[in-house]
Order: sequence, then C-alpha cells, then structure tokens
Amino acid sequence: MYDESQIAIPDGFRLTGVHCGIKEDPENEDLTLVLSSIPAVAVGVYTQNVVFAAPVELDRERTPTPDARVIVVNSGNANACTGEHGRNDAHRMAALAASACGVDEPQVLVLSTGVIGELLPMDKISSGISSAADQLANDDFSLRAAARGMMTTDKVHKLAGRQATLGGRDIRIMGMAKGSGMIAPNMATMLAVVLTDAELLVEDAQRILSAVVETTFNCISVDGHTSTNDTVLMLANGAAAPEPLSGGAVDEFQRLLAEICTELARDIIGDAEGASHRITIDVNGCRTWDEARKIAKAVANSPLVKTAVAGADPNWGRIVSAAGNSGVAFDPQRVDLFINDTLIYKQGAPTEFDPGALSSAIRASRETSLKFEFQEGTEGTRFWTSDLTADYVRFNADYHT
Repeated sequence: MYDESQIAIPDGFRLTGVHCGIKEDPENEDLTLVLSSIPAVAVGVYTQNVVFAAPVELDRERTPTPDARVIVVNSGNANACTGEHGRNDAHRMAALAASACGVDEPQVLVLSTGVIGELLPMDKISSGISSAADQLANDDFSLRAAARGMMTTDKVHKLAGRQATLGGRDIRIMGMAKGSGMIAPNMATMLAVVLTDAELLVEDAQRILSAVVETTFNCISVDGHTSTNDTVLMLANGAAAPEPLSGGAVDEFQRLLAEICTELARDIIGDAEGASHRITIDVNGCRTWDEARKIAKAVANSPLVKTAVAGADPNWGRIVSAAGNSGVAFDPQRVDLFINDTLIYKQGAPTEFDPGALSSAIRASRETSLKFEFQEGTEGTRFWTSDLTADYVRFNADYHT
C-alpha cells in the first residue's frame, strides 16, 4: 500500500467523516462531506446496471459540470430500489448539504452505499450533515475519517495520492474508495472520489477519468456482481493551477491518476469479503485489448478458478477451460499458462512441474499470479480478482440485502 503519510489533501478542499446513526456502532463513521472552497470541474463514471440507485440518477444529471462544490456520502444504506421517495431523499440530501456548506443546491453531488431497498433515515442524515459541516478540515485525521465514512463491509479504509509539478505548478491528486463485495464494476458496491487542485477542461477531465476507469476499476472483480451504486467522481478545482493543464501535462496527469486508481482497485481486491488471496491475471498476445479483457474477466469470475486458488491447487485445467469459455476464439495449441511464474501449460499440453512445491508457494503468499501468453496478436491487459472461500459464503448468507 502507498505510504499514507505521502497523501496530501489538495488545496481548496476540506472534508470529514462523522457517525450519524445509520450504522449501529457509534465508533463507525457513516457520513462523509467534501467541500471545495471554489467551484470545481466535476465528472463521473457510473454503474451500467439498469437497476441504479437514486444518487446515481442525480449525479448523472449534474455531471459533467464546471461548477461543483460539495460531495455528500452516506454509508449503510444504498438508497436503491426506493422509487420516488428515494429520489426525493437524494435531492433532500443535496439541499441539506448545500445549506450547511453555504452553496447552491445544484452544486452538490450525492453518493450512497449499503443495504438495498430501505429508505434513508433522513432525520439522522440531516443531523449528520450539520455536524460534518462544523468539522470540515484539511488535516490527516479528517482525511481518514472521510475515507472511513464511505465504508460498509470494508475492513480497512482505502486512500491513495500523488504530488507532482505539472505545467510549472505543484499539484496534488488524492483518491479514496470503498468496496469489498458486490464488486464487478462495469462503469462504466464500489464508490471512489478523486480530488485535485489542478485545473482541467471539462472535456479533458471526462475523457481522462473514463479512460482510467476502463483499465483500473473496470478490471477488478470479487463476485461478478455489478452494484446498483457504482460511482467514481472526480473534482478538479484549480486552486493550485488556475490555468487548465494542456499538452503533455494532461498526459502526465492521466498517468498519475491511473496509478492512484490502480492502487485503490488493488486495495478493493485485497479487502474482498472472505478472501485469502489477491489474484493478478495477465493476458498477453491477443488480437485486441477487448479480447484480452474478456478472457481475463472470464478467468476472474470463474468459481472453479477462484476456489482452486483458495485451496492452493495449481489446477491448470480449470484456468484454461475458463479462458476457453470467454467467447473469444483462439487456438488452444498456441497458449502458455504460468502460475506464479511457473510454466504449467505449454502449447496445448501440461508441462512437468512440481505440484506440491507450487501448491506450497500459493498457500504461503496472499498474492497469486496467473499469466497467459497467447500467439494471436500483440495486445494484452491486467485484471485483478480474489479467491472464493467458505468465509465469503458465510458472510453473504448472513448479510441482509
């Protein structure tokens, strides 16, 4: 994990997280508030699930925009599948945050995460927003509290950040995310908020965020289930660089954003419900990036592959079969497969390797690598998933949705 001491809140932003009573434990924050001191460019990428939550509907209507000021987040209740009542509550959340922060209501974006199908406790949210507005700050404590306020079944908060000189100005980018189950983002239950004090044109910001999400958050899967609430928001307020980034500075910003989102995506997989392994899947030598991603995703979502890794079983048959089920045509006689850099399948046939030693290596490390080398082309991708354990089944059998 990136050293949190290196994460700095971008200029012009204050934030915090508080407990307002949605979650039972008073030690657990369940409401996060973010305020930009000046209008910010805001862009978003959202779930493609046709069943989407009220906050997703609100944010889609309000982004992209050059005039956002506030993000308010509640956890413990998704405000999804709640009909007109839920839509009204999302707009009321925005109005309450606007009033508490002294901004116009259309300048507020709303995020919710948690149990689906229950109405928001608006009295608790109202008091929470008021309390949070009084505690907004730009210190490390407030940053971590804000990250915790987004968590549901997460065991740890997730933060990442970078600092760089772009266009002759020192700028900061930081991101926070939540997610550990119901994870198969297709944005294109996870949420991410990225803040930067760089100035970006609206069209550049949207293009950059969409491209980065495609190769980071859209390349992870815990259980193959795209949430009703998946949202990534980015606010760029220009407090450190009032002139929009251009040319190579835009490209460098995108590279730094990709590093941050990759880190957050990997942290989500590392925190997956019940997981004992984080699995990195590399697929190389395909005709197109899309075909490589389809193969990687098919392997990532295979229960047989995931349980094999959980049991430290180097079962190449399950892995190759999952690739063959991806819908992508390829010659099985022109495929190599490596587990933890050990070649176990070459050109359509198993190789000689020590299954016991490889099994012990899988069991001894939380990280597992699966690498395919095809001979169909030059394109490739990287995808991340988790293994599937009995703990995942027990947790979700008991979790009320």
